[in-house]
Amino acid sequence: MALRTIRLYGDEILTKKCREVKTMSPRMQQLVEDMLETMYDANGVGLAAPQVGVLRRIVVIDIGDGMEPLIMVNPVILETEGEQTGDEGCLSLPGKAGQVTRPNYVKAQYFDENMDAYEIEAEELLARAICHELEHLDGHMYVEKVEGEIHDVVYEEVEEEELEEEDLPDSEPDAE
Repeated sequence: MALRTIRLYGDEILTKKCREVKTMSPRMQQLVEDMLETMYDANGVGLAAPQVGVLRRIVVIDIGDGMEPLIMVNPVILETEGEQTGDEGCLSLPGKAGQVTRPNYVKAQYFDENMDAYEIEAEELLARAICHELEHLDGHMYVEKVEGEIHDVVYEEVEEEELEEEDLPDSEPDAE
């Protein structure tokens, strides 16, 4: 596996429509593995192939809910319902976010990395992530849907030393 460079907003490749994946070649398998590693390294919840410079219809998603990472090849949204509005960001526009309204429910079909067909029904964050990533495959970014201003956002990582003593579990009684 290898980290790939994430293309940034303004890069022309992010405006292109991706091609369908016909077969899951070793090269495409490697792309999927690299995309997962790149997404995790960047602390993202999703990544689309054009974001790493490859115009193929592949996205990876992991919203951190204990499920296996979702690998979607040639995904298509079949149905949407409801709506949700919330802050949304993108690894191709780091440090920025904006309010976007998306469906609260999504039903999609896709192939996994073995080219086995699946359908998924998703709500809330997973529905948002699916919609966001699939738009990348058609050359669109969330900034086209932002309601209001795009704003700066800082994601703080909590260091162990920063935890207050009362936040730490009691592992040993105090020695006197």
